[in-house]
Amino acid sequence: MRKALRWLLALTVLIGTLSTAGAATAAQPEATTDIKDRLLSIPGMSLVEEKPYTGYRFFVLNYTQPVDHRQPSKGTFQQRITVLHKGVSRPTVFYTGGYNVSTTPSRREPTQIVDGNQISMEYRYFTPSRPAPADWTKLDIWQAASDQHRIFKALKPIYDKKWLSTGGSKGGMTATYYERFYPRDMDGVVAYVAPNDVVNKEDSAYDEFFATVGTKECRDRLNGVQREALVRREPLEQRYAAYAAENGYTFNTVGSLDKAYEATVLDYVWGFWQYSLLSDCGTIPADAKNATDEEIWTSIDTIAGFSFYTDQGLEPYTPYYYQAGTQLGAPTIVFPHIEKRYIRYGYLPPRYFVPRSIPMTFQSNAMRDVDNWVRHNARQMLFVYGENDPWGAEPFRLGKSARDSYVFTAPGANHGARVAGLVDSEKALATAKILEWAGVASATVQANPSSAKPLARFDAKLDKRGVERTLRP
Repeated sequence: MRKALRWLLALTVLIGTLSTAGAATAAQPEATTDIKDRLLSIPGMSLVEEKPYTGYRFFVLNYTQPVDHRQPSKGTFQQRITVLHKGVSRPTVFYTGGYNVSTTPSRREPTQIVDGNQISMEYRYFTPSRPAPADWTKLDIWQAASDQHRIFKALKPIYDKKWLSTGGSKGGMTATYYERFYPRDMDGVVAYVAPNDVVNKEDSAYDEFFATVGTKECRDRLNGVQREALVRREPLEQRYAAYAAENGYTFNTVGSLDKAYEATVLDYVWGFWQYSLLSDCGTIPADAKNATDEEIWTSIDTIAGFSFYTDQGLEPYTPYYYQAGTQLGAPTIVFPHIEKRYIRYGYLPPRYFVPRSIPMTFQSNAMRDVDNWVRHNARQMLFVYGENDPWGAEPFRLGKSARDSYVFTAPGANHGARVAGLVDSEKALATAKILEWAGVASATVQANPSSAKPLARFDAKLDKRGVERTLRP
């Protein structure tokens, strides 16, 4: 009897303790705990700085990540992320550009559409988010997707509403790879201008693109300037050498000034269509043969940039070229408008843009795997491309078993294509789907998708949208 009483008393105390704990938790609403304190209570999270922005809290943070997610005990590094905090009652957009993260408050298009929070991640191995020493074999799409997964798991208890992932260019690729490896994390994916180089050695789609893009007049202008820059190689390379000496540029990685010069010139036409519009063709010299050296140099430099293939220009992009040469693939195109005697090297492969001290081996199955997964397993994924963007020549495509997923192309758009640039019917549908996946579609939008509009007003500073960070062919 005494044992029974003791047991009953203990049970009563336990129930009382649990009830008190529950009451204490309920009595502490989220609003009483500052969001910065909640973020910094996450193990491994530290504050770099907080920057004010009206209507938001903006934090630059470091998060401790394992160098190798398969062997977390083998070392860590600090990965930089930012948090644009709107409120825990709003959905969250997980953005990555696939390169460095900006530490200036900004809002991607899906974030404006859903009026939500935004988490932005710096891609591993882009400085300062690089292990020291760097084991480059741990830079691959699965490890990067696992970085995102850990960040999501860490932040989901705070931001517990719907999540969307997004990104443009390499960031669009990154959002897609994340979905492939962790398909249960996100409630939707909005991938902008994401190339899909399934078979690295088969690039005829790009040649077909350049044969028809824009107008013949514009193509002829661009082709003429590109050819003339190679015809006048000797005098223009003399200028290049003076330019390099003046700025302290070197060419050890690519191999020589001559290779860097040709690589820049061969990027010219691609670079125009990637960053410019058909309406910009008037800025291209119409009669290249009679243009001055200054006009040819300026046009090439403005669009392709003679500083890019220097050691100093390439160094920040080493992680990208490493991935292009090990998993992502890189395009190779032909130049039918240029006689063979003027082209010495052709499109150089990524190996030429990564220091030789870093070994590289290409994994031909990586992109095949992702492409196959997207075709057969895409759920609530939206791909947006630009009609005049060379990278869209090899897009992601959807198979019959894909569900509630879409591929749209913005007419006349370049590598900065957006939902806002789609034809009206597709823009409305894409906007409605983004709202629906984020759990914030009104009854009106659900009944009539054509009424869908962004929930937040456009902010000229916060929503400044240029072309996504470069992918170089």
